[in-house]
Amino acid sequence: MLKSKTRWIVNETDSEIINGLIQQLNITPLVAKLLVNRGLTNTESARSFLFNSEEPFHDPFLFDDMGQAVDRIHSAIANKEKILIFGDYDADGVSSTSVLMITLKQMGADVDYYIPNRFTEGYGPNIPAFEQAVNKGFRLIITVDTGISAVKEAEFLQNAGVDYIITDHHEPGAELPAALAIIHPKLPGSNYPFKDLAGVGVAFKLAHALKGELPEELLDIASIGTIADLVPLFGENRLIAAKGIQKLRQTNRPGFLAMFKKANIKQSEINEESIGFGLAPRINAAGRLDSAYPAVELLLSDDSGEAESLAAEIDAMNKERQKIVSETVEQAVREVEEYYPPESNGILVIGKEGWNPGIVGIVASKLVDKFYRPAIVLSFDQEKGIAKGSARSIEGFDLFANLSKCRDILPHFGGHPMAAGMTLALGDVEELRTRLNKLAGEQLSEEDFTPITKLDSRITLEEITLPAIEELQMLAPFGMGNPKPRILIESVPMNSIKKIGADQSHLKIILDNGSAALDGVGFGLGVHYDHISPYSRVSVIGELSINEWNNVRKPQIFLADLSVSEWQLFDCRGVRPASKWLSHIPESTLHVIVFNENTLDSFNEDLKNKTVLFDGSHDNMEFLDGKNIVLFDMPKSSAVLEKLLKGRRPERIYAHFHQEQSHFFSTRPTREHFKWYYAFLSKRGTFDLKTHGDQLAKYRGWTKATVEFMSQVFFELEFVRIDNGLITLNKNVNKRELSDSDTYRQKQEQFELEQELLYSSYRELYDKFNQLIEETAVLEEDHKQWI
Repeated sequence: MLKSKTRWIVNETDSEIINGLIQQLNITPLVAKLLVNRGLTNTESARSFLFNSEEPFHDPFLFDDMGQAVDRIHSAIANKEKILIFGDYDADGVSSTSVLMITLKQMGADVDYYIPNRFTEGYGPNIPAFEQAVNKGFRLIITVDTGISAVKEAEFLQNAGVDYIITDHHEPGAELPAALAIIHPKLPGSNYPFKDLAGVGVAFKLAHALKGELPEELLDIASIGTIADLVPLFGENRLIAAKGIQKLRQTNRPGFLAMFKKANIKQSEINEESIGFGLAPRINAAGRLDSAYPAVELLLSDDSGEAESLAAEIDAMNKERQKIVSETVEQAVREVEEYYPPESNGILVIGKEGWNPGIVGIVASKLVDKFYRPAIVLSFDQEKGIAKGSARSIEGFDLFANLSKCRDILPHFGGHPMAAGMTLALGDVEELRTRLNKLAGEQLSEEDFTPITKLDSRITLEEITLPAIEELQMLAPFGMGNPKPRILIESVPMNSIKKIGADQSHLKIILDNGSAALDGVGFGLGVHYDHISPYSRVSVIGELSINEWNNVRKPQIFLADLSVSEWQLFDCRGVRPASKWLSHIPESTLHVIVFNENTLDSFNEDLKNKTVLFDGSHDNMEFLDGKNIVLFDMPKSSAVLEKLLKGRRPERIYAHFHQEQSHFFSTRPTREHFKWYYAFLSKRGTFDLKTHGDQLAKYRGWTKATVEFMSQVFFELEFVRIDNGLITLNKNVNKRELSDSDTYRQKQEQFELEQELLYSSYRELYDKFNQLIEETAVLEEDHKQWI
């Protein structure tokens, strides 16, 4: 057996609905299954999803307050009032700010933008920043990707006589800010049909309303924040992402072109992964380490030289960010293991002075990956007496809802069920930890702390074809709510398995059931090589793709995890030294079985502690169930081996069967050999075995051991007398069978046992052991039927 790293949960689908989609849309069964898993169960919704580019955007005036917001902005432009866009420092906030800046400048507005400094101001609107804006003469302030929780700040602007428009997408609280207009898809009673826009999506809708037509030229920027903010890629988000990716493949914006170069992205091949792992981290890096202004200026730049300089600056920031993240994660893991062990902490709340507030969200994500617990990572500021941080969650624990229960000690917080940001007093950190752990204890079970991998479908090798994989691209772009499809292939034989890569850390397998084959590559899964027998049937999960090499295209799967559900046999016969393979067996489940006491003499103390000497007299060997058993040397008989294994359920058996000397001779004596030897002795009358045994063996092409063995058999059958090596034939002896000799019978049994255990094929040995183990399963099943 080999257990998977995570819990695999496969979406079960209604075959009738799937067949309907296959017929009505003329798609493959694989794509039909994936559509149903995404909740697209009727032809209209499935067609709309697959052919999304043909769908229209919603009317922006379906937003509550959109009319008031547009009128006020047009009025400000006409009256040449100063307008301030107040943004956020992440990729969503940066792209939101850029979208509105470009729109308002094109309309002739007197507009500027402001993004708070993460380190000196924290998240969201703040009164000092608003005071500064009022003093500079700004008469209209518009937030993007922020503001829905800033109740006191809105009150300040109201008292100062400055109009305030909020565009945001974060969860609204119980009390809404007093603003001229709030453009938000999740407001209670909102008529807007799509609720899951990113901050940039909301800003894009405002731009749409202001211009009176869809601002398609802004889709490239809008796609960045939409994909980076991990909102569900359905509905308008899918439209923005898909059309935005097409725009990015054609864009001439100097900022994007400079970033493509720095990120080694081929413009014609840009996709959601290029954005999520190439562009977004660089845009985020500016705001994480210092000010987000360079990132905004990069997106707004019309000058290639300036853009290249800004791209180099934020690329350097991103490299620095990666270094800081690595160091902080190392410290955070140590903090958890030393002071807040996961066994006693349902949620991890940790912090330290000097940790960069800009990267604590990334660190929290790393902790969730490692410990699979909700995690809050805080940066302590002793001078101000506050802690700023970010949180990431796991399925089953709604961060926003649970943090809302702690509002009395969280003066500033906001976010989503799976992610949040916050500021609190240093003295309240322990209280927050206590409260959240209590809530986690009430809401999460032990099973919830085992990572989950959600799988789209259980499919066969025969279903994986080039046309089916090509058709999967109709579901792109992939992201939240529309993840890249992960499939399960269950219990299939392998044609081959090997470690690959310079450091042998990766795995390559070929699955082959006789009628279809599939190549699989598992990056970082090379450690599993020593725990999978080449003849096992494996179950694998992963993402399908097309491998192109030397103009040959064929399906492949990128492995995410794998398992073996049945017991496994590892053939270690003749593999020496034993330390070469023993070291790969998990110590916690290792039991070494020896059948001969003298074998123990070659073991060190550590190995002796894991060893059981079995001579057939033990009655209770239940401790071997679920364990890894090493059969180190040869049993004395088949009966001893059967007594050891019959009734047991091991996970793995490692067959070594070491012995100092084989019981096989170079020539195995047959009846003809005995007949010739007896005739030889009859002719000679006497024969000196000590003096002439070697010569006889050489003459016949035997070994001396063969001659000595046959002589002993004749002695036990009373055919001869042996006196100090001198063999004399007895006269008038009774006819007897060779099997009447104990030596002959023992040797025959050893011959047969060696043939069965040492010289059999892998399949023959597996079948022998499996018969014993399967008998156990049959007996258990019979027992269940009678109770």
